[in-house]
Amino acid sequence: MKHPRISLSAKDECWRKKRRVIRYYNRLARIYNLLYGQEQKLKIIESLKAINLNENDMVLDAGCGTGLLFSHINGLVKTIIGIDTSPGILKAAMKLVKNMGGKSTITLLRADADFLPFKEGIFDKVFAITLLQNMPNPALTLSEIARVTKANSEIIVTGLKKFFLKEDFLRVLSEAGMNPSIIDAGDGVKCYIAICNNGPSSLSKDINIGMHSQLMVKANANAW
Repeated sequence: MKHPRISLSAKDECWRKKRRVIRYYNRLARIYNLLYGQEQKLKIIESLKAINLNENDMVLDAGCGTGLLFSHINGLVKTIIGIDTSPGILKAAMKLVKNMGGKSTITLLRADADFLPFKEGIFDKVFAITLLQNMPNPALTLSEIARVTKANSEIIVTGLKKFFLKEDFLRVLSEAGMNPSIIDAGDGVKCYIAICNNGPSSLSKDINIGMHSQLMVKANANAW
């Protein structure tokens, strides 16, 4: 299924929003963990309770931020790839990885979650934690994530409660062809957490990924 055409003005607005997000996280990078580290930790812990990681898994962290997920799964999986659009936030993630040690192979890329620089069906697990509120078209973003995920593998998606009503969050997942199960994480977690099965019907095969080269700058974290 192809995505609907987007008018030039709508595309311009999409890129304006993305540039605002990049500037915001560049400014926030140095204090992000201080402000949101505990909140993010709760989301990650609850998400990991609901899935099984395999030592041979290749994991994508879409919108990896400062790399908080890495410390929770380092050594539990074979490969972790984190992508984000903010150079400042990626620099913070690189520092974390450097100090963490190399149990898993961890690579960081500057890339846009709407135009992932990967082949179809290569990831065993994908995390999209606190990502959707930053994307102009969350359903399109999830469809692109589904494209690079192996069939019948798990995609872990969160939606901020202050940004999404529960029914709107579920609608976005449905529009992307996801088959979600919502975790009851309690009132202390400020988001909805969905464990989605990337079934064969996912709407993900006709994404044009040619634009990813505009944003993708590879930075192997082991080299920093």
